[in-house]
Amino acid sequence: MKVIIGFLLVLNLSFGFAQQDSAENWKTLGGLEYEKGQDDYGEVFLPKFNEPIQKLEGKEIVLSGYIIPFEGMFSPDHLIISSVPVASCFFCGGAGPESVAEIYLKETVKYTAKKVTVSGKLKLNSTDIDQLMYILEDATLEIR
Repeated sequence: MKVIIGFLLVLNLSFGFAQQDSAENWKTLGGLEYEKGQDDYGEVFLPKFNEPIQKLEGKEIVLSGYIIPFEGMFSPDHLIISSVPVASCFFCGGAGPESVAEIYLKETVKYTAKKVTVSGKLKLNSTDIDQLMYILEDATLEIR
């Protein structure tokens, strides 16, 4: 019995740490700054990744959020999550582009409106305008 209780305690602590890691990661990613630059279309604001954000690059991180359902972007192994519910997300006007991440999953998933948690290797993007600034590769997804 003590072994079972110990296992459940460790499992509960692990779950709590994953949530804390996600909140801390979103907080770190939210510290993004911008600098003015130029592209083919004129003046743009380019992401300027500070040191705490740069330290996360290439590392396995955890992010919790909501899948953004919009046509042409969701596929079973490539999706976007927002740190806030869809009604408040960057694309709906309530948050900034630092509140979303592009996810490339190891396995396919079905769309859900429930909160999800993803874990994957962070890639920072400041040059490809066809992708988001934060990208998680080789990611796994858990639905809550």
